Parts: sequence; C-alpha cells; structure tokens
Amino acid sequence: MIRGIYFETEKPPVYINSIEEIKEKKVTPNGYIWVSLEAASNEEMQQVLVDIFHFHPLTIEDCQSVGYQASKVDDFVDYLFVIAHPVLNEENSLELNTSEIDLYIGESYLVSVFTDPVSSPVDRTWARSKRDFRLANFGPDFLCHAILDALVDEYLPLIDRMESEVEWLEDSVLEKPTPSTLARLLTLKHNIMSLRRIISPMREVMNRLSRDEFSQIDAQSRYYFRDIYDHLVRIQDLADTLRDIISGGLDIYLNSTSLRLNEIMKALTIVSTIFLPLSFIAGAFGMNFTHIPGATHPLGFYLTCLGMLLLGVAMVLYFRKRDWF
Repeated sequence: MIRGIYFETEKPPVYINSIEEIKEKKVTPNGYIWVSLEAASNEEMQQVLVDIFHFHPLTIEDCQSVGYQASKVDDFVDYLFVIAHPVLNEENSLELNTSEIDLYIGESYLVSVFTDPVSSPVDRTWARSKRDFRLANFGPDFLCHAILDALVDEYLPLIDRMESEVEWLEDSVLEKPTPSTLARLLTLKHNIMSLRRIISPMREVMNRLSRDEFSQIDAQSRYYFRDIYDHLVRIQDLADTLRDIISGGLDIYLNSTSLRLNEIMKALTIVSTIFLPLSFIAGAFGMNFTHIPGATHPLGFYLTCLGMLLLGVAMVLYFRKRDWF
C-alpha cells in the first residue's frame, strides 16, 4: 500500500494516495511530502523508490531484504538512508518481536518503507500529523524525528514488563527455585541481550543525527534527535541493570539448588551411616554358626534390638552435637 501526506507551512496537511499526486507534490517548492510504503509490492517499490525518487539500488536492496540488518545511517549526498527497528508490543508479553523500518530523508521529502502489515510508530505519527503544526513547519527531518521518537517510546513498556518479571523471578529464586524458574530466567536474559543488540547501533545512529554531520538535519532538529539519544542511553542502562540482576539471579538459583542437593546428600549419608552398624549387628547374628553367644538366651533377640536402638539413638545425638544436621 502507498499513502502520502503533503505538508505546507501554516496550512493543513493534504493526504494523497496516488502515484500521480506523489509526482506532482514532489516538485512543489513550498512544502514537503511524506510517502509511506506499507507492505508494498516490488512493483510499488519500483514505481516510488526508483521511478520517482531515483534512490540508490543498494538502499532498495536493503528495503527488500528479509534478514535482520543492524540500524544505520548512510549519507548519499542528496538524502540520508536510515534503518531502525521498532518492537511489536503485545500487552503482558515479554517476547521481543522486532521489525524494520527504512527512512529516506531529503530536503523536501521523507519516504518510509516497512514490510510488516502494521507499524505502530508510523501509524502514531500519521495520526499526529492531524494535530501537530510542527510537522508542517519544521520539515522532513523533524518528521523523521517524530517517527523515531514514537519507535523508541515503545521500548519503555517492554523494559517495564521485563523489570516486573525480574522482581518476581528474584522472589521465586529465593523462596522456591524450580526448573521452570530457570527457564524463565534464561529466556528473559536472551530477550534482554537481543534488545541490547538492537539499541546499541540505534544509539550510534541518533548520536550521528544529533551532531552537525548531515546537511539534511537542521540545528533545531538536532536537539530533538539528541533527546532520543538520551532516551536510548537510559533504556540501555536499564537493560544493563536487568541483565546484571538476572545474572545474579542465575547464580542464586545455582547456589540454592547446590545447597539443597548438599542437604539431601547429607541427610541420606546420615541415614546410611546410622544403619551401617545396625546392619552389621543384624548380619553378625545371622551367621551360620551353631554356637553364638546369646543366641539361645530367651531374651537374646530383644536385647539385640534394644542394643541396636540405643546405638542408633547415640549416633543421632552425636551427629546433632556436631551440627551435621
């Protein structure tokens, strides 16, 4: 699908949906155009990216690529090409599902490309275009900021859910560690590491966009990109903190399970040690000899049982005195 908006200073946005209107508004000197390619076909990409805007083939290849690509910003003199990664937020879900959005920033246009049917940052910015006059007055670089700002904001709810999960897992590890707790710890650690791999290159992108490096980004917009950079720094710090807590939780889990195993082994060892002399006594009186002292005594069996009982109690008391259990 192809849709677009034409912005002109101090005027309401004009929404367009046809290739002909895009061609017409692209050359209008008084404003700029935002074209959004959403789950577009190769033919639609050809019409917009090649026939109208004449973008570099390598960037088009990146837009059509299926595999993961790290976030980056490339300078092609007349425009910037940016790759960013929004997260697909699902309420009460800790799964890290990401997609990709590609942005072309020119002097008089912004082109966004994503292959998923829905991109929340684009939809939120599209809705914002109806009420925020700055999108028309500040230019395509500020519009790019609006999309990336909405994209980064979606990381925070995920981080908050991860933090709540970490707190619950900490309590679970201390109270009653189970194999399911270990599985949840490892899954959460994997998701946090994946999130850090996404955030780290995005920090570098925002850092470059906030410096005086690209002519397409004016001085006013650099402050806004710097604000996104600060948000990413905070999110990465939170992710690092959660990773350290989870690593500590894993250590606590392993130590707790080792301690429980030692307690069980100690109890079994004590039981075995107590029954060892009793088994010796019972075995001694079960030897195949005719003359065994006390074997013919009327109370021999009872005296033997009493001796075994006294010996067992004495060993238990001795082990207790030594604090072995």
